[in-house]
Amino acid sequence: MQTKDLISFMIKKSIRIATLLVALCLISFLLIYMSPIDPVQAYIGADMMRVGQEQRARIAEHWGLDRPPLQQFMKWAASVVKGDFGTSMIYRRPVLEVIGKRFASSLVLMGAAWLLSGLLGFILGVLAAMKEGTWVDRLVKWYCLTLASTPTFWVGLLLLIVFAVWLGWFPIGLGVPAGVLAEALTVGQYIKHLILPAITLSIIGVANVALHTRQKLLDVLSSDYVLFARARGEKGIVLFWRHGLRNIAIPAITLQFTSFSELFGGAVLAEQVFSYPGLGQTTVQAGLRGDVPLLLGIVIFSALFVFTGNLIADLIYVLVDPRIRQGGAL
Repeated sequence: MQTKDLISFMIKKSIRIATLLVALCLISFLLIYMSPIDPVQAYIGADMMRVGQEQRARIAEHWGLDRPPLQQFMKWAASVVKGDFGTSMIYRRPVLEVIGKRFASSLVLMGAAWLLSGLLGFILGVLAAMKEGTWVDRLVKWYCLTLASTPTFWVGLLLLIVFAVWLGWFPIGLGVPAGVLAEALTVGQYIKHLILPAITLSIIGVANVALHTRQKLLDVLSSDYVLFARARGEKGIVLFWRHGLRNIAIPAITLQFTSFSELFGGAVLAEQVFSYPGLGQTTVQAGLRGDVPLLLGIVIFSALFVFTGNLIADLIYVLVDPRIRQGGAL
């Protein structure tokens, strides 16, 4: 892989993400503008009977909501270019500050779920392929196909009912125990509140990795060089370690990094079910209350998050696969 090829690759990726961000922001803004939610009414909240028309007009003027849609969008875009993402109408704080604080909580949740789903999915895929046609293979396929068609929020509610309500092993929700400040939170308490949301995300994410790994390993096991290795007496874990692992690791890694979009989307639903104070819950609140600056900031951030996952997957694929390095192609 040459430096010139890498620079060209990064330039193409940068142009692509810049174009994507502009389109996403414009579409998101239009959807918010056409939605039935009145940002001024949502901003006032329960005090709507005490606020007169003159005060409403002042609020709309303060947030720039009295201007035509195109002017609102252009003013916001000009501020973003300068590094100012505006102030959240809900939290009354800079958008970047709100996103940074909430994403820190979501990052732990998504990171734990990402690792668990990747490892469990890879192991199940390998077991299913090595035991093709047996009850193990059928059980893994049934598990994966069932979960692939199961909504995240339904799995979360089921786990919540069984393990939090009926058995009482875990808290019903929130990121900290009721009445406990975040500064006084112990590691054990934090993990206890994290387990159910993380499991919800991970068991849903297992399906794609497991099924993809199974099919890739079956292709490897049916190849000529593996048949030759079997003829020499290799079998079981030795056969997999020598000839299977290297060939299925790259596709599994690529798929895992490209699953960032599904991970973020699942986190939005899981955080709502468990009332987990992360970026996903903030996204729902921003949408329901018409917080345009915060919602557009989250759109940009989530797009960059997904783009980063795809970029890492591409780079790992290039660096690990010797055939791509020798070809000098990206």
